[in-house]
Amino acid sequence: MGNDQYTFQDPTKRYPQISPPKQDQPEPGLDKTLEPQTDRGEQSYRGTGRLEGRRALITGADSGIGAAVAIAYAREGADVTLSYLPEEEEDAQHVSRVIEEAGRKAVRIPGDLKDSAMCRELVQRAVEELGGLDILVNNAGKQLAVDKLEDLSDEQFDHTLKTNLYAMFWITKAALPHLAPGSTIINTTSVQAYNPSPTLIDYATTKAGINNFTKGLAQQLAPRGIRVNAVAPGPFWTPLQVSDGQPKEALPEFGQSTPLGRAGQPTELAPAYVFLASPESSYVLGETLNVNGGTPTP
Repeated sequence: MGNDQYTFQDPTKRYPQISPPKQDQPEPGLDKTLEPQTDRGEQSYRGTGRLEGRRALITGADSGIGAAVAIAYAREGADVTLSYLPEEEEDAQHVSRVIEEAGRKAVRIPGDLKDSAMCRELVQRAVEELGGLDILVNNAGKQLAVDKLEDLSDEQFDHTLKTNLYAMFWITKAALPHLAPGSTIINTTSVQAYNPSPTLIDYATTKAGINNFTKGLAQQLAPRGIRVNAVAPGPFWTPLQVSDGQPKEALPEFGQSTPLGRAGQPTELAPAYVFLASPESSYVLGETLNVNGGTPTP
């Protein structure tokens, strides 16, 4: 594992600057058919037992960021429930195999998180299958680029808010009765919360909301010993980008405007989620950890 997260290296060259060809996948997109392929940590993430015996539920865990976090958590000793859309089954099976190869339990639960009943069922099944719950990662997200507000449909605005905000609320509310002191909740926000792209009005709105939800809930749950934090990724190469998450003409330059000059790979986000889930971050709550290649943010 010469390229693992503990290898001393030049961050500008850890991964090559990619120039993805123009490509299109139907929403939600699959890692399996993405060009070029992503690094989710299958060969590059090395665990050290930091989450031994923990039980995690991760939404959007089949590909991209969620898959990298699931793999890292398993390598660190946690059992993992994967939440994803039914259309993403092939990617989810791959991640499950990697988790099981690490000697941990993988539970796959497909379903659409726009449905509040599905969100509650997801939590209940995760608790039953894992024997409890210690870590909740609200990561699932919907992102579709639209050039003009007039072309942003009521249906898309509703679906984006339900996937990115409502589901986080429903799942967190359902999970709280099962979270003991020492448990953690980690929400995926975005650089879009601070620096919104003109084509991502609905998505950026939800990401700013996730920041505020995180900071408010962290204060509410602190006396109960439950920590709430967020991670704000910058431009990471995932299937979200090619399933209309970015304008097609922008793909060849994706991520190259960051100070590091390249897009991030999903596995580069995993250590942030591991840190916030582990006891090492016991005095960190209400924090948004920016992992964005150097783009200035508050």
